[in-house]
Amino acid sequence: MGEVIVLALGIAVSPFPVVPAILLLFTARPRPTSLAFLGAWWVGIAVPAGVAVVFAEVLDKDSTSPTWLSWVRILAGVLLVGYGVTTWLGRASSDEPPAWMRSIQDATPRTAARLALLLSIANPKVLLLAVAAGLDIGSAGYGALGDAAAVAVFTLVAGLSVTVPVLAYAALGDRVLPPFARAKDWLLTHNIAVMAVVITVIGVVLLKNGIAGL
Repeated sequence: MGEVIVLALGIAVSPFPVVPAILLLFTARPRPTSLAFLGAWWVGIAVPAGVAVVFAEVLDKDSTSPTWLSWVRILAGVLLVGYGVTTWLGRASSDEPPAWMRSIQDATPRTAARLALLLSIANPKVLLLAVAAGLDIGSAGYGALGDAAAVAVFTLVAGLSVTVPVLAYAALGDRVLPPFARAKDWLLTHNIAVMAVVITVIGVVLLKNGIAGL
């Protein structure tokens, strides 16, 4: 379960979901819009992880090789390290925030939910981490209830960085906006560098664990 938590933290510390979650707090309807984003973000993490759990259980039953998961970790680690290094090297040419960040001020609950799914299920980085976690869970032999609980824990940890500002605003209102505004500004400035470091570290962890399992 330790590696699953590491993978979840890799998603949690990513600036890409945090920035829109905070930006949604400054829209015309911050509560319903940000809550819609949070719910869809959880779904976008839990679904690929759950599918990977089922796949791992089927593969474990049919496979005669006990090392398949190690090779999956190695492949995922290589992809993540390569992406992280490429992102770091190209960070100087990516100073402007993406277009969707600049247009999020007009978001509605429906468009916020679609954005959350786009940033999770349709995001290769998040998808790869969720699938890797699901494969780990499915190959661990927890049983059906244990698998469901592990996916829930993974989803909650992975979604912490979105959950905290959304639920804090839902509970406390505008009082939480000044510190989150400062956090948003910092993340907009450093989002590429943060993502590069996080992805590379997670990739190295997966590579180390994959090689150790051979």
